[in-house]
Amino acid sequence: MLGTVIAVSLSSKHTFSKDNQERIQLVKGLGVEGDAHFGSTVKHRSRVAQNPNQPNLRQVHLIQNELFEELKDDFTVEPGQMGENITTVGINLLELPTDTKLYIGEKAIVQVTGLRNPCGQIDDFKPGLLKAVVEKDANGNLIRKAGIMGIVLESGEVKPGDAIRVEYPSKPYKKLERV
Repeated sequence: MLGTVIAVSLSSKHTFSKDNQERIQLVKGLGVEGDAHFGSTVKHRSRVAQNPNQPNLRQVHLIQNELFEELKDDFTVEPGQMGENITTVGINLLELPTDTKLYIGEKAIVQVTGLRNPCGQIDDFKPGLLKAVVEKDANGNLIRKAGIMGIVLESGEVKPGDAIRVEYPSKPYKKLERV
């Protein structure tokens, strides 16, 4: 399966949205160089308050542009505005199993760790958006559509236009859970 990077973003501060960049540098075991979530231990403020020594399973946040297309009748959302580092097209990120490897650009490899668990800050950005990105299926299970998280297995530069190749883990696949 092939996809494409359409935007890359980062913020050195803990802001909800991130600024688009010409390129970002992924660093093995640490994440996006220059981003507030860069590091081997958790950087998400609420998780730091619980235990600052937790491993950082949220080094890279990816969202598929198809979500923005789905939302466009009610919300205008541009790449980077929902806090993602990499905006993709052509891959249904939400259907990937845990531990899938994403080969991005010439060298970078990101291993998928789970789903982003959107919080109330989404409604501070756009009122009503949280309800649009968190739904329930017929059985009452939550469906989180605000992207996926990953860790950097191999360093590399990532820029718009880069190809993304998907490598599935060995079966049985493990369904994505929130991280």
